[in-house]
Amino acid sequence: MLSPRALLPGGFRDRLPPEAEAAASLLRTIVDVCTSHGYERVQPPIVEAEISIAQWLGKPPGMALFRSPDPATGEALALRPDITGQIARIAATRLAEAPRPLRLAYAGQVARARGTQLAPERERTQAGAELIGADSVAAMAEIISVAAEALTAAGVTNLSVDLTLPELVPALTRGDWPVADAAAVIAALDSKDDGALTELGAERYAALLEAAGPAETALPRLLATGLAPDLLARLQRLVAALPQLTITIDPTERHGFEYQSWVGFSLFGHANGAALRSEIGRGGAYAVRHADGHAEAAAGFSLYIDALVDAGLGAVQRRRCFLPPGCDASVGAALRADGWATVAALSPADNGAGCTHYWNGTTPVTRALFDHIDPP
Repeated sequence: MLSPRALLPGGFRDRLPPEAEAAASLLRTIVDVCTSHGYERVQPPIVEAEISIAQWLGKPPGMALFRSPDPATGEALALRPDITGQIARIAATRLAEAPRPLRLAYAGQVARARGTQLAPERERTQAGAELIGADSVAAMAEIISVAAEALTAAGVTNLSVDLTLPELVPALTRGDWPVADAAAVIAALDSKDDGALTELGAERYAALLEAAGPAETALPRLLATGLAPDLLARLQRLVAALPQLTITIDPTERHGFEYQSWVGFSLFGHANGAALRSEIGRGGAYAVRHADGHAEAAAGFSLYIDALVDAGLGAVQRRRCFLPPGCDASVGAALRADGWATVAALSPADNGAGCTHYWNGTTPVTRALFDHIDPP
């Protein structure tokens, strides 16, 4: 049994070899794809003023945060639960005068005070990219394409993108399809309960539930409603701009898209031949609020690395060569320059446990071969 000193709080864990290296490898791969498309990396702090986090995430101060007073000033601090809001802060303050569109990439740890039954982890590794200054169809197509390319490079297969329209239902309840109890209708749509829609006298909203599925069938059904023609025309152009991807549409899905504007998306896929249990990323269009009150269009995505590591992606099979006592330092230097990891003996008793190869005085050999010859 572990000593209490070795126990971690619920929702937190250690990443041990080789998973820690797999996580680092995946982060490098994803960020490298983003930077190859012109996204420049930024590194915001893991701790911020609580009021700042609440402001830039667009969420109330009462959200579940790890809080602590600043020992130096007494100011309320909090661990970041998400990095997107920090990028918005940087774009609206430190980089407010930078040319637009502004392309930024990031990677790091986030923490939340409470997990959920389906997602009990409270610390996650997040990576992503934000395009500040545009939320057009072209901007969204770029963001989704970069996210898909990054996940493919990380080893995800059978990738699919689920598009949603966070503004559609609230707009309908206020305009084309007014209802007496908009909150109840939205709740019924959230739970996909067409029976509840009937009880609320909102049967017409069932058409939106029926217009969910593969884009090739869902989009014509949505267009046939005649609703929100400008919004649906943008959606149609976005689907057409992503012919390389498998796309589904769920026009009423809003959970987790509270601060997205005209479109949001979730990413799903397979790893090592099996479907990943939940979404592996999400993003969409949103607005960055500046100090003077104006809203700047933006688009971005966040990818969740831990599920990829748990599925076995990112594993690095690095060659490790044991250097016996007395081995010249130049041997190790030459091997490392050639991509090897070297482990130098610290005493005559060292046997190179965990190494894939041994230096026999001339060349690296496998352990099986080394065990059958006299050591140098």
